[in-house]
Amino acid sequence: MGRGRSSTPGRGLLSAVSGYYVSAFRSRDFDVRLIRLPLLLALLPPAAAAQTARRLHLEGDWQAKAGEEIRHIMVRTDSSAQFGDQVARWRLVTDSLWLTLGDGVWQVYGMRLEGDRLTLSGGDLDKPVTLRRVGLATPRPDSVVIPPPPPPTERAWD
Repeated sequence: MGRGRSSTPGRGLLSAVSGYYVSAFRSRDFDVRLIRLPLLLALLPPAAAAQTARRLHLEGDWQAKAGEEIRHIMVRTDSSAQFGDQVARWRLVTDSLWLTLGDGVWQVYGMRLEGDRLTLSGGDLDKPVTLRRVGLATPRPDSVVIPPPPPPTERAWD
């Protein structure tokens, strides 16, 4: 074969052979360069790992205790949250949960999610509230309308 090509089957341009990267290009000093795949992965920039950061999943049936009463809050992927007859729109902004009931303002809460436990603080809460995910989210009925999102600048402040 001509210069710069490999004559060995399975060792063509960019073919992987048991953990090695094999280059069919030849430099003046080397016939074939073998670079260990783990070394290549170690050299990837940290930014690439940051791009695969996991997304927080709030979807589900959440349960909160309010005194002797137990409340269920259904959080769906379509950005709706429902508790009783009330329907809210939600969104995540960094480490905060924003909720609106359609009154033109966002209620902003500090948020910490650890597995199936969600702790909310701030906003109109006197003290932090912890909710527990007890099930999967159910589909939103067509009759339930999600309130429109207010502009991000419209936030309720104490």
